[in-house]
Amino acid sequence: MPARLNSNSAQPYVLGLFRIVVSLLFACHGAASLFGVLGGAAMTGGTIDAGTWPGWYAAVIQLVGGGLVLLGLGTRPAAVICSGSMAYAYFKVHQPEALWPMENGGEAPAMFCWAFLLLAFTGSGAFGLDRLLARRASEPEESAPERQTPVAV
Repeated sequence: MPARLNSNSAQPYVLGLFRIVVSLLFACHGAASLFGVLGGAAMTGGTIDAGTWPGWYAAVIQLVGGGLVLLGLGTRPAAVICSGSMAYAYFKVHQPEALWPMENGGEAPAMFCWAFLLLAFTGSGAFGLDRLLARRASEPEESAPERQTPVAV
């Protein structure tokens, strides 16, 4: 009888794929802003000057944080930082322009904020280095058999 796919058994794999796709898109935003790749220079007129607030710092968080979450390495803390940076972007940059994300161009920051907040609570799911490292740490170490010392009577 073939194995049946149910939502409980598929959940870590779907979560892992969600993490990979969201973080790849996020890291691409950072790469576009920092290096002008992937259409970044054409869209913004160039790259962001190093050290400028808040754009350059946001781009570094997008690239580094997105890369860490993509790999599933330090997923929860990296996702909290990514989520917070997008909350800042939405409320300080987009929301003052208009109330609704459709009006103020803040759909991407709002979606990234909530997606990374979800990952901060759920963890990396399948395919993440976090899970691999946790599994290795929990495996008992194989050691050489201990020698029995004779007991004097």
